[in-house]
Amino acid sequence: MDAHERLIAGYHRFRKTGWSPYRERWSELREGQQPEVMVIACSDSRVDPAQIFDVAPGEVFVVRNVAALVPPFETAPGHHGVSAALEFAVQVLRVKEIVVMGHGMCGGCKAALTQELHGAEPGQGGFIADWIAMLDEVREPIAHEHGTESREAEREMELAAVRVSLANLMTFPCIQAKVGKGSLKLRGAFFAISDGLLHLMDAETGQFAPVE
Repeated sequence: MDAHERLIAGYHRFRKTGWSPYRERWSELREGQQPEVMVIACSDSRVDPAQIFDVAPGEVFVVRNVAALVPPFETAPGHHGVSAALEFAVQVLRVKEIVVMGHGMCGGCKAALTQELHGAEPGQGGFIADWIAMLDEVREPIAHEHGTESREAEREMELAAVRVSLANLMTFPCIQAKVGKGSLKLRGAFFAISDGLLHLMDAETGQFAPVE
């Protein structure tokens, strides 16, 4: 069975187990969506937020990109995909929480640490290099203390990336205002592929601990 055939087989399973038993839920969703949580996650095929959090259709609004990064607020011309999704989630859907979820064995964070794509041309790694350059500032102390090749260094970069995205979220005026009023909460999370454990970030200390 090739990749396409596996997708179609999965669709048939979905029709039996994910659609038919929940027809009432899907009928409600025809009227629109009202998710209370936005999840910003990595595009990595191993870390699907809907699977990790076991949510029903319509429960979470998800944006996925390389290394689960949020760029800082900026108004320069360009295609601001993450910013547009944030604007829609916060201003239109009025989500109550935004969760930034990093993960273990993240290729984007590893590339940011090793800078292996530095100087690459667009289409040959340059787009990735430009994107993960958002982590250059936090890379330096990590590389100085742990080097650039150890798993410990990679984990530190993965956790640091979550903190960077959370800090960048607070550069958006609409998010600042809602957080200030208490109508929006920001949370950091980390999913460890090696053992399947979810870690949550303490907002005060910035440290991560597994969910019990």
